Amino acid sequence: MLRFIASRLLSTAIVVFGVITLVFLLIHIVPGDPVEVMLGESAPTADREMLRKNLGLDQPLLTQFGQYLGKLARGDLGESLHSKQPVSAILAERLPSTAILAVAGLGIALLISLPLGALAAMKQHTLWDSGAMTFALLGISIPHFWFGPLLILVFSLWLGWLPVSGQDHPMSLILPALTLGTALAAILSRMTRAVLLETLKEDYIRTARSKGLSETSIVLHHALKNAALPILTLLGLQLGALLGGAVITEIIFAWPGLGYTLVEAIQRRDYPVVQACVLLISLTYVLVNTATDLLYGYFDPRIRLQ
Repeated sequence: MLRFIASRLLSTAIVVFGVITLVFLLIHIVPGDPVEVMLGESAPTADREMLRKNLGLDQPLLTQFGQYLGKLARGDLGESLHSKQPVSAILAERLPSTAILAVAGLGIALLISLPLGALAAMKQHTLWDSGAMTFALLGISIPHFWFGPLLILVFSLWLGWLPVSGQDHPMSLILPALTLGTALAAILSRMTRAVLLETLKEDYIRTARSKGLSETSIVLHHALKNAALPILTLLGLQLGALLGGAVITEIIFAWPGLGYTLVEAIQRRDYPVVQACVLLISLTYVLVNTATDLLYGYFDPRIRLQ
């Protein structure tokens, strides 16, 4: 197990270095002069040169990259060009909101998908199965930017049950979490159904049935546990989609998280904040997938013994 963990951490370190390199190179591979994009074409030459020097863009690329790595090692993400605050302080203020939204969306996805997928597998080729798969198809097909305003229209404007946007009320979390979690629930329910259908054909399931156990007990205590590994893998892979959806969802509901901060920074051409947000989201995705790999190896000895 230790050798397996060491190999996965080494792979993660390589991927993290690649992510850091790509994020650093964003400013150089984007067409045009980033300083001109930030200040505008009519900015005085002196202002351009001052900003170029402040960002370190007047130095060789390798020197800039070395300084960037050194600052990252010290936790220095630079200073916002708009607010003049440290970028790390801005991210520390906005990160908890995104974490709360992501956890709530994931919780809703699990609460919907696991019972729905299990029910569809237990009632295969029935109306329950058709209804569950129809929900999954709709959940995958409906985009966040359409489903979010629809929820606002129904539950906020027509019924008046929930706040429209913001984070001022505890109930403000419900609509963005539903928007974020429904698409993931649709994918997970399909996966749960498919994996359970395969698991329910195994010999030990037939043995459990021959002992007189109920179908619900068999699914909950035997089949679902053995079907957890593919579902866990899908959860790790879908985190990127969850974070990507969070950007759109936070804009729709004015939720003050990383996605909202990222779009604000893009509109203001606040390059250090944009770079830091992209880096943080990317690293979160990489680290969660690494944790998924480690859990996979922990639950399935065949993986770590390969």
